[in-house]
Amino acid sequence: MLKIFIDADACPVKKETFRVAQRHELKVYVVANTRMSIPNSAIFELILVSDAFDAADDWIVEHAKPNDIVVSDDIPLAARCLQQGAQVIGSKGHEFTPESIGNALANRELSAYLREHGVTGGGPAPFTPKDRSRFLDRLDALIRKSMLAR
Repeated sequence: MLKIFIDADACPVKKETFRVAQRHELKVYVVANTRMSIPNSAIFELILVSDAFDAADDWIVEHAKPNDIVVSDDIPLAARCLQQGAQVIGSKGHEFTPESIGNALANRELSAYLREHGVTGGGPAPFTPKDRSRFLDRLDALIRKSMLAR
């Protein structure tokens, strides 16, 4: 059965993921290092991990199987999940793929370098309603694609 894993600590699209998963009757693992509220349903499960560095990432990588879907903006986690054969989508609807992950990792390193040297600052652009809509459309498409692949 297809499963969805949410890297939940900073995820802005948990509610949207719950709604789509409920429509498709898919199991969702909400992986976090702090307790949080999730819908009261057998298809949703909160997985509490330690606050050790990458504990949530490690749990997701260990449990995600080919064609499962991981919701995360963490690029190194996305790369690890893709190696496992999972599908990965960011909160703004960007799908990470084996073809795009190398560029994403390189851009991440370049941005970190530029921030360290004071060339640039700030973080990602604010999350918008358009991002939320794009995420919902892309998640639904990924679910359909993954269900066909099984």
